Amino acid sequence: MIDEAGKAAASVRFAEAELGELNRQLESQTPQEILQWAIAEFSPDLGLACSFGGISGMALLDMTMKISRDVEVFYLDTDFLFQEAYALRDRATALYGFQPVGYKSLLTPDQQEAQYGPALWSRDPDLCCQLRKVEPNHRALAGKQAWIAGLRRDQSSTRQTVRILDWDTQFNLWKVNPLANWTEQQLWNYLINNKVPYNPLHDRGYPSIGCTYCTKAVAPGDDPRSGRWQGFDKDECGINVDLTDQVQSTVASQPS
Repeated sequence: MIDEAGKAAASVRFAEAELGELNRQLESQTPQEILQWAIAEFSPDLGLACSFGGISGMALLDMTMKISRDVEVFYLDTDFLFQEAYALRDRATALYGFQPVGYKSLLTPDQQEAQYGPALWSRDPDLCCQLRKVEPNHRALAGKQAWIAGLRRDQSSTRQTVRILDWDTQFNLWKVNPLANWTEQQLWNYLINNKVPYNPLHDRGYPSIGCTYCTKAVAPGDDPRSGRWQGFDKDECGINVDLTDQVQSTVASQPS
């Protein structure tokens, strides 16, 4: 665990070593090599995010477990995950011999409904994501120096400039994206060649998997993330793109 002084030191850790040059070096490395570097650099204050929904997370889980089983693997249990995600969590736990840590919202679904009204996700998905994903993610990363995420540049327009290593201003720690320059086809090749289990919803038209209420199947050839938050101008939950301003504006407009 690191204190505030440690966080301040970490935030400039690579400024002196030219972060841009480090990223250029990491671009030529394999995801496994990037993970080895991150584990050596940041352990034990390092976490791996795995939703048990996306293929990126499962590939990173497999790679990480083959390097070190000491990295904390965490997931955000929104209480609205697909049963297939929970089943994959249990299968992966048995396969790799580790114990993922689940972080829930401070509000139960019933408490959220009492405070914000029924089906908040259908009216204000940004606020729902803030309550059930972003805030728990803050607690998951508390005291850590860095976290490993599955962002890829080919996933959406908001992720096209993702760097392998960057300072996460929202959560105040380093963020490592070992798969940033990989394609979806490379990921599938890895999963198949290494017999990595994945969420069966991918075989049923769900290329991007979130919560049950906000995830729909998509037609072949459609934008993979078009099944998320349909009917809203939204394609991020707020963990990887900060939606704090929108959420605070919504909360401020709520009747007291």
